[in-house]
Amino acid sequence: MSSTETFRVDASIAVAADPVTVFGYVSDLTRSGEWSPECQGGEWTEGEPAAVGSVFTAVNHRKAEVVAWAPVVRGEWTTECEIVRSTPPEVFSWAMRDSGGRPQESVWSFTVTPADEGSTLTHTFWMGELTEGMRGILADLDDGAAQKFIVEWAEKLHGDMRHSLARIKAQLESDS
Repeated sequence: MSSTETFRVDASIAVAADPVTVFGYVSDLTRSGEWSPECQGGEWTEGEPAAVGSVFTAVNHRKAEVVAWAPVVRGEWTTECEIVRSTPPEVFSWAMRDSGGRPQESVWSFTVTPADEGSTLTHTFWMGELTEGMRGILADLDDGAAQKFIVEWAEKLHGDMRHSLARIKAQLESDS
């Protein structure tokens, strides 16, 4: 991993469910369509589900109005991610893969910590070196537009995380 940090976005929520239950839910990426505003779900395509080194192919959908002025993917597309850390019931992380199937410095994580009334769930996105896709987006933007995009994209990610966490909380608390 590099020392460069392009993004780091975090959001947390209290969940009235034990850490084992929370971890089991968020590490089942096939259910991500139940909470994510962008990832609609997908399937495990290599390895054992949720194990380090396993690969998940996700189906995603982005609306036209998301950072509407920027040249980002819209509509439906697929991505591959590789599980880079799975420490039940504490941390579950996956890195987005590039077009050659290599993990990039684009890592999503869920961290679960015990709390008095259940758990605290933290959702994190970290990007070190620019990914293949991000380089493509920024390639035709001048410095001012590139900086504007980075700020607006971080805000978009934070909003998506808050949305995801609220839906995870609602699902887990309705199941208990």
